[in-house]
Amino acid sequence: MDVTRQEAARLLLAAEDVLILCHRNPDGDTTGSAHALRLALRSLGKRARVQCSDPFPNRYSFLWQEVEAEDFEPKFIVSADIADEGLFGEGLAPWLGKVDLAIDHHVSHRPFAAHLLLEPDSASCCEVVCLLLREMGVDIDGKIALCLYTGMASDTGCFKFSNTTPRSHRLAADMMEAGAPCAEINKRVFETKSAGEFAAEREALNSMEIHFDGQAALIVLSAEMYERCGVTEADLGGIASLPARLEGVEVGVTIKERGPNSYKISMRSVKWVNVSDLCRQFGGGGHMFAAGCSLDGSLDEVKRTILSAVGAALARCPGSR
Repeated sequence: MDVTRQEAARLLLAAEDVLILCHRNPDGDTTGSAHALRLALRSLGKRARVQCSDPFPNRYSFLWQEVEAEDFEPKFIVSADIADEGLFGEGLAPWLGKVDLAIDHHVSHRPFAAHLLLEPDSASCCEVVCLLLREMGVDIDGKIALCLYTGMASDTGCFKFSNTTPRSHRLAADMMEAGAPCAEINKRVFETKSAGEFAAEREALNSMEIHFDGQAALIVLSAEMYERCGVTEADLGGIASLPARLEGVEVGVTIKERGPNSYKISMRSVKWVNVSDLCRQFGGGGHMFAAGCSLDGSLDEVKRTILSAVGAALARCPGSR
């Protein structure tokens, strides 16, 4: 059942012992929104904890430092920034079909919770959570603002992506005024990389293929490369934007090996192609300019399948050549 922000606030204010779920391969938005909600609930005297199938990237460790872990049997379960139960991962399998409230901003959301607060006009889930906390009467202090600003900046590419709205900037400014150290956050999240991340990025760029007269670019991240560079998929969250940065490219494709004959596809578009619609053909989704899906098969088979769909989408673009 879809709920309003006011109804979601009432649900959370009445809830006790809250478990907050993040999607697998956590990014800054799912991480920031979940930890902000946890801090907010704890400020109201409630017990709350965050759980994810995969480890949180070290770049976001400042979001939960100095917060004592709590162990309890959940009585109310919330998901933050999860668009589909398929994004739970194996570690969250016990909670499938048991989510009481889903908080999300993906237009491609596939309902799975008893109650859904969906605001697709928001650039990030953290925007939704920020407005929800205000509805709940929560005092957004510096620690909560830190989490919220991190998610807002993460999902907007530090406010450079086309999903950024005037409200995005206003809410980010509010978080700065509440004590979020934006310069430190931006430095850590966007400007700092490990040696392994640099090595992986170099290998990804070396793998780049150009297709359709320069309108599409594709890179591949293999399991062997992860091991060789000493990184995980979560460490390379921002790498999916690399192919679309090449001049003239409309669609950038990143293929990440998940296991034998199993691949995750991340797509980014610049102006014309709705990659959410494109990925939905393969059971995925996301936003118009950023989306993903999963495919099984050999690498060559996956490439052919994806490039065929990308080529068809490009052929329908007004500026196709």
